[in-house]
Amino acid sequence: MCGIVGYVGKKRVVPVIIEGLRRLEYRGYDSAGIAVCGNGEGLQIRRAEGKLRNLEEVIRLKPLDGTYGIGHTRWATHGRPTEENAHPHRDCTGRIVVVHNGIIENYVSLKRKLIEEGHKFNTETDTEVIAHLVEKYFLKTARTATARPTSSRAWPRRALSSSGMVRS
Repeated sequence: MCGIVGYVGKKRVVPVIIEGLRRLEYRGYDSAGIAVCGNGEGLQIRRAEGKLRNLEEVIRLKPLDGTYGIGHTRWATHGRPTEENAHPHRDCTGRIVVVHNGIIENYVSLKRKLIEEGHKFNTETDTEVIAHLVEKYFLKTARTATARPTSSRAWPRRALSSSGMVRS
């Protein structure tokens, strides 16, 4: 089984997400990762193979912080249990990250089409396809919009869901 924990708020995000992932450890997993934003340093990701303590060590060696983020524990269904295949996964721009529980049955055909369109994949997982699909349609929508609102309040700058984050 996998677990997803997200947080948006005023607390330091990393301890909140790590504690949430710790509460999901009983479900079993083979890797873990976290993506955070909101401290002025952009989108930051840390991932590790194995137990949550391995991710905590990665974070200790290369700290990150923010005000919102998403974490994931993974049980491999596509791709080996490695740091490379641990969630979150990015799109080509590095602005979109995705975590996902489940199986994307048609990911091979989707991945093939995205590669033909120029997308670069870094993992063996089915989940990475989602990040690239969001990128493709997000960028397509941004290019075809007739006018971008002039007020920064009218244009979404960030979105967080139980499956991913977008930073624009």
